[in-house]
Amino acid sequence: MKKAVFLDRDGVINEVLSNRVKFVNKPEQMYLLEGVAEGIKLLNDADYLVFVVTNQGGVGLGYMKEAMLRKVHEKMKQDIAKSGGRIDDIIYCPHKPNAGCACRKPEPEMLHTLANKHNVNLENSFMVGDRDVDILAGKQAGTKTILIGDEEGLADHQFPSLFEAAKWITSR
Repeated sequence: MKKAVFLDRDGVINEVLSNRVKFVNKPEQMYLLEGVAEGIKLLNDADYLVFVVTNQGGVGLGYMKEAMLRKVHEKMKQDIAKSGGRIDDIIYCPHKPNAGCACRKPEPEMLHTLANKHNVNLENSFMVGDRDVDILAGKQAGTKTILIGDEEGLADHQFPSLFEAAKWITSR
């Protein structure tokens, strides 16, 4: 079985709530955080599958169509590829917050779906997020968890950036 790193998108891979962008609803609002592409390449080179697992309630709320979300994700993948990194798969929950769906984090369904699809051992994998909903999804799925940022959280480990987390994961 394979090992994987499941990444939340907003706040881990790209800027949100910054002076440039509040939410990413169009490709031109996608700005990678510093070191993200290089960190993903480190994970790829260490034989981790890299997945994006993201709640995208803006679709359910009508701020964005799924076709535009696909364009946003395509730009993200292209920007990461410029540094030699690769996203192996992306899954998202398009439902409104509080919709009661089974796929919205903190529920673990998106992680289970990708693990089944790609033959991933969740115990040897990591969920990396910037909020407790990401960490709770990872814990419920059976992964090790990493919180990005300086807020106190429930994660097993914490780092200031995805690049620092990737260096630690690949040095183990």
